[in-house]
Amino acid sequence: MFVIASRLHSLPQAASFFKVKSLSRISCAFMMEGAAPTQEETVITEGKAKVIYPSANQVFYNPVQEFNRDLTCAVLTEFARMQLAEKGIDLVVPGEREKQKVVVDLSDNGDDCGLSAPTDNPAAAAERRTVTVGEVCLEGLRVLEGLAASGLRSVRFACEVPGLQSIVANDFSASAVELIKRNIRFNGVEHLVTASYSDARMLMYNRTGKQNCFDVIDLDPYGSPAMFLDAAVQNVNDGGLLCVTCTDMAVLAGNSGETCYSKYGSMSLKSKFCHEMALRILLHSLDLRANCYQRYIVPLLSISADFYIRVFVRVFIGQAKVKMSASKQAMVYNCVGCGTFHLQRMGRAVAHGNNMKFSAGTGPPIGTSCEFCHQKHQVGGPIWAEPLHDVPFIQKVLSALERNPKRFNTSDRIEGMLSMATEELNIPLYYTLDTLSSTVHCNTPSLLQFRSALLHAGYKVSLSHACKNAIKTDAPPSVIWDIMRCWEKLNPVKREKLSETSPAYHILGTEPSIEANFEIRQDANPKSRKMGLKRFQENPEANWGPKARAKAGGGISEALEERRKHNQNKRKTSPEDTSFKQFTCKKYKQGSCDLGDSCRYSHSLVDSDGRDSCDLTSDNITAS
Repeated sequence: MFVIASRLHSLPQAASFFKVKSLSRISCAFMMEGAAPTQEETVITEGKAKVIYPSANQVFYNPVQEFNRDLTCAVLTEFARMQLAEKGIDLVVPGEREKQKVVVDLSDNGDDCGLSAPTDNPAAAAERRTVTVGEVCLEGLRVLEGLAASGLRSVRFACEVPGLQSIVANDFSASAVELIKRNIRFNGVEHLVTASYSDARMLMYNRTGKQNCFDVIDLDPYGSPAMFLDAAVQNVNDGGLLCVTCTDMAVLAGNSGETCYSKYGSMSLKSKFCHEMALRILLHSLDLRANCYQRYIVPLLSISADFYIRVFVRVFIGQAKVKMSASKQAMVYNCVGCGTFHLQRMGRAVAHGNNMKFSAGTGPPIGTSCEFCHQKHQVGGPIWAEPLHDVPFIQKVLSALERNPKRFNTSDRIEGMLSMATEELNIPLYYTLDTLSSTVHCNTPSLLQFRSALLHAGYKVSLSHACKNAIKTDAPPSVIWDIMRCWEKLNPVKREKLSETSPAYHILGTEPSIEANFEIRQDANPKSRKMGLKRFQENPEANWGPKARAKAGGGISEALEERRKHNQNKRKTSPEDTSFKQFTCKKYKQGSCDLGDSCRYSHSLVDSDGRDSCDLTSDNITAS
């Protein structure tokens, strides 16, 4: 029914538009076919959407991910605004102040200060039209949420993002799809959102190469999205937006490098820069899979937050640009002793007039051992070595957020994270102050002191949104260690206690080649830090990390808190805890337990020596 095009909170406008005298019939339409929640269900409100969840089901909803969904709505709004502006369509977001536009009239009429619209631009001269939230835009974006679970994200798109033509909320769980359908009806967005029951890969493969490809594909799976990336890079339109979330951070952060290689085609390293490296591994994997189909990626925004990473990339078609991809990837050499890292590009691209010459990269950039601490290197990668963000696009998102600061519950954190992203240097990876100081066993300089020393030396420096005390700089490692040597002279360590094989012994055994100046400069404190913008949120609740995986049949997994409570201190459980009394004792196996068949692992029968007759202490436990 098109009569339910408006959201619940905009029923008066819908009534006036359709000349409806009574709202009772419209209200009933939202609750038809079992859309209303039952007593065993819970209604959760997030943004402008209200979704129904079974009260016992905490699998599909994680409140900590609200920042992820808010950020996606903000990015999608600006992407839609950018795409539709070329077609003469403006977006209207509720609560957003209108952006002031000033057009200077440069005509020769003697009035140098006249304001008028330009007449030589047909698109500007033509009458522009507007689209609002909840309205179907035939020229708008077609969106796919590949793993929708409850459909919350899709419903929020329909309720908060203007300029959309259609949204497909897909899931491969029958129970999840039924929940999606109910939430679509409950929010009255049937005209925009369609539920789909399919394998996300097959859904995308079946539409590849056709006119009905998607303009936006959002993938937010439990764990790794690796199995969906090949289909996604093929199915998104030329210039379309691909949004991907990874929560398998243990794999991407270096705990299982071989698994990372099997999923993403890159070896992860366990290091202090692991969170940014995780972003660059994902971008490398996306670009590598896109290159197979003469496509390439351009990152708009790449974020590492909480327990996951999130990237927003545009996918373009272009054989000539694909040839540049090899020069955008790099191997990482990371010293196991002092943490110094070097990058080696996979390829080279040199311009010769209007042509480009491509060749393999040359190297390696290091010797057989680290020049600073004489220890070995680990080799990781390949990783994406180009910028993580499109700064002009991020500034548009920040500008829209400034005009509508109350649009999202997490607006403060979005502003802080994106502001810091605009300040980051386009240099791969970073050092951390605590690691540099612990390597040479000295006190840690303040962040402003170390940044000032780099600035005084003539180098650029920035923070990183991925780590609180990160140092991103274009200074070579030799300068960084020279600054630490100068700092150690001001805060000396007991060198007689240093082992001759330790990294600190070799690093401090060399005199610095520069004289570091630790006087604090005014530009050492970045604007985002000076303004006190929120960048790293406090723990919002207990057990706020990833929720338990949903069962294949759509059932509910055991609550994570219950499992933790059950397994906590299981080796120190007191005899009163009956959960560990199901095993027989050693004496029962020998046939000498006085309790017979009623024997259990722990009981309080005391023998003549005053000890438990079946006490399993260290002096009577032997290998069986």
